[in-house]
Amino acid sequence: MNEIDRRLIIVSGLSGAGKTVVLNTLEDLSYYTIDNLPISLLSELITQFSKDDSDLPKFIAIGIDARNKKSELDYLPERIKSLLDKKVSTELIYIDANDEVLTKRFSETRRKHPLSSDQVSLLDAIHQEREITLEIAQASDLRVDTSFMQLNELRDIVRERIARREKAILSLQIISFGYKNGIPKDSDFVFDLRCLPNPYWKKHLRQYSGKDQPIIEFLSKQDSVMQMLNDLEGFLERWIPQFETDNRSYLSIACGCTGGHHRSVFIAEQLAKKFTQQGKQVIMRHRDL
Repeated sequence: MNEIDRRLIIVSGLSGAGKTVVLNTLEDLSYYTIDNLPISLLSELITQFSKDDSDLPKFIAIGIDARNKKSELDYLPERIKSLLDKKVSTELIYIDANDEVLTKRFSETRRKHPLSSDQVSLLDAIHQEREITLEIAQASDLRVDTSFMQLNELRDIVRERIARREKAILSLQIISFGYKNGIPKDSDFVFDLRCLPNPYWKKHLRQYSGKDQPIIEFLSKQDSVMQMLNDLEGFLERWIPQFETDNRSYLSIACGCTGGHHRSVFIAEQLAKKFTQQGKQVIMRHRDL
C-alpha cells in the first residue's frame, strides 16, 4: 500500500466543543465519517483499512467521545502509535472549549450532556469529561480551542489545516490574542508583547487594528517593536525546521498583547507574511478582533 493513499483522522474532545461540526465538515470534503465509534472496534477497522485490497474509502474520519470506558480512552494514544507500523496516515484531533462557554452552549441548546444526570450537574459532567479525556488531549496532534470561534472559523480550520494539509507538510498557525481573554489553549509557543509601545494610548490610533496602515506605520517606527519582530523571526526560523524534522503535523504560534487589537495583530501579521514567503503553509487567525 502506498502510504499516502489512505488517511484516518480521529476526532475527540469535549461534548459541545464542536466535534460534530468537525466531522460534518470532513464529510462535506468527501471523508467517510463514523461518529461515536466504540474504541473496541477501532482495531478491526484499522486492520481492514490497512489492507492493500481494502474496499473502505481512502479517507476516513471517526469520532470518539467520553462514553467509552476510561481505560480504553487512556489506551487510545498507544493504539494510535501502533497504527504507524501499518503505514496508515493517522492524526488525533482534540476539540476543546472552556467551562463557561460549554455551559452556555448546553444551556442555549437545552441539550443534555452525555455524562450529566439527576445526581451529576452540568458543570460536574464537564469536569468529569475533561478528566476522562485528559490523556487524549495531551497526546493529540492538534488541539483546537473553540471558545472564541464562530462556526465558519472552525470549518475553515478543518478545511485548511486538516483536510487539505499535504502529508509531511507542517501546518503553521499564527494567532493574535488579548491576555484579557486568556491564552489560547492550542498554543505551542506564546509570545508576550505587552512590553511594546501601545497604540491604544494614542487616541487618534485607538480605533484602528494592527492590520490598518496607521498602526503599521506607528509600530514600524518603534525600535523595540522591530527588534522584537527580528528576534521572533530568528527564533522561529531556527526552530520550525526542527519540528519539521521531527515529523510534526501542526504548530501554533500565539502572539499576545493586552486587548488583542494592535501589537499582537501587527506582529502576527508580519510573522505570517514572512513564513508564507518562505513557502510555509500558514493559517492566520486573529482571535479577539
